[in-house]
Amino acid sequence: MRKLLVFNSVTVDGYFTDMKGDMSWAHKQDPEWNEFVAENSKSGGELLFGRVTFQLMESFWPTPMAAQQFPEVADQMNKLPKVVFSRTLDSVSWENTRLLKGDLVEEVRKLKQESGPDMVIMGSGSIISQLAPANVIDEYQVVVNAVVLGSGRTMFDGMKERLNLKRTKTRSFGNGNVLLCYEPAS
Repeated sequence: MRKLLVFNSVTVDGYFTDMKGDMSWAHKQDPEWNEFVAENSKSGGELLFGRVTFQLMESFWPTPMAAQQFPEVADQMNKLPKVVFSRTLDSVSWENTRLLKGDLVEEVRKLKQESGPDMVIMGSGSIISQLAPANVIDEYQVVVNAVVLGSGRTMFDGMKERLNLKRTKTRSFGNGNVLLCYEPAS
């Protein structure tokens, strides 16, 4: 069975976007961080997105600017298989993308049964907050950025149940970022 991972950046006060959906604060440029991101993107997998995050990613990664600024990451983002969950989109045109419109939890359970690489959710807080209580997410990789927004959205907005996690790994970066990896606690 394939695993489903979450990889997201958050602020010290727990937000993954500001109130307008901006995440520019998460894009610190330094050699150590850039090497980690490039290496991490090589690990492959199938990317899962909600519509909002998908449209944001689609507007950047296939562009010449992305290829110039982040050549290795852009190459991987465009090559990797992608799934977008949407009730409003009728079609998608980003290379290697399929659109799923059914019940989110059931569709993800079906995807986990398929053969293939593990799956990764990036952004897409509304998807995370729906999948977490259904216990279909196997690992949470959270990058805490040394910034405070004061308000915004969390990855878990709307969750009504507590989600207990156990830490499996940490890594600190010179730019102030800290990677925290968690699995659901049994």
